[in-house]
Amino acid sequence: MHPFKPLGLLTLPPLINCSLNTCKLVPVLQLQQCPTPWVESRCAGRSQFNTQSSRASHSSNKSSGITYKVGAAFSGKGWRLPSKKDTFSFDPGGQVADQQPFTGRPASGQDAFFISNVGNGSSTAFGVTDGVGGWIQSGIDPADFSHGLCRYLVKNAKDSQDDVLGAQELLERAFQDVVSDKKITGGGSTACVAIGDSLGYLEVANLGDSGFVQLRLNAVHYNSNPQTHAFNTPYQLSIIPPRILARSRIFGGMPLRDYPRDASVTSHMVRHGDVLIFATDGVWDNLSSSQVLKVVSEEMAELQAWKTGDKGTIVGSRLEDLTREGTGPQNDDSFLQTRLAKAIARKAKVVSEDPHRDGPFAKEVQKFYPNEHYHGGKVDDICVVVAVVVGTDNTARPKL
Repeated sequence: MHPFKPLGLLTLPPLINCSLNTCKLVPVLQLQQCPTPWVESRCAGRSQFNTQSSRASHSSNKSSGITYKVGAAFSGKGWRLPSKKDTFSFDPGGQVADQQPFTGRPASGQDAFFISNVGNGSSTAFGVTDGVGGWIQSGIDPADFSHGLCRYLVKNAKDSQDDVLGAQELLERAFQDVVSDKKITGGGSTACVAIGDSLGYLEVANLGDSGFVQLRLNAVHYNSNPQTHAFNTPYQLSIIPPRILARSRIFGGMPLRDYPRDASVTSHMVRHGDVLIFATDGVWDNLSSSQVLKVVSEEMAELQAWKTGDKGTIVGSRLEDLTREGTGPQNDDSFLQTRLAKAIARKAKVVSEDPHRDGPFAKEVQKFYPNEHYHGGKVDDICVVVAVVVGTDNTARPKL
């Protein structure tokens, strides 16, 4: 998350100073500057309405129905374009008993991601988190919170013994574990968490300005909206140290502290050939959902995963094979889902460093602060998780 996202105080909105390709917020409280450099790390919303969480069920039959072939790509701010080592792929049906899901800290800065099976069933959990950069002004590494949250999301998904588990409930359990972790003394993060089951039911809990889109046959089927308290001040889970609370009492106001219950929870039906994209604001501040669709459509068409003819666009017959076989030159991209994630991350990276191309963030600055004459992309950490939905014959075209 961009470092000028502040430890927001609700009593007074943050101020913004912008120049041609730089922006910073002037926080209400001038907190102590962090004396140490940021720790290298990596791991990974809001809809227009809230729905009551109708939880996904978790069948033990892994051989039939819908599966989610998930890949991730990432690039920390200041790092080069994402390469093969900056990607990860996960096939829930192909996991052997002793294979562990990704739990490391890759080079994605304050962004993070997680992917895991849910218990012993057929459901898959995945998503992104984004540490709030303003915490560095308090001497706290924001990556500790976002990566710790992903670690506990994996733990709680794997350890779940429930017949049903909702995305919001998973986020709540992981957040409580972060709060109880004595090594995480403060910080905050947005989160976009999903659980998809073998019947094609997907539940998403989205808190903050990360988000997701659902693409279907060369069209945007759904896209989430961000949750913000004010411009560039997203909803955020947080741990506020006592010294920060004491300062806020002296100067007035209260640091932002949102909870999993504040997340927007939405329900979706997916089908064979859908592409689900979860990403941090390093993507959404630089690319619109239609631009992301263009990147995905070009890749899918080249590989004939989506085929367009006289009768419109259909799912290609080799879709499932592409999620298991190498699809890039010299096997550079081992899986379709990884190739898509890397293509989106690379596009967002290029746009973020272009001082002449106005993305969604630049347009928002121009809207709220027209006298600042802000132009260009927004340099930030980038993390993308892509799930390609694969169904058996009887689930390829469910009735929606």
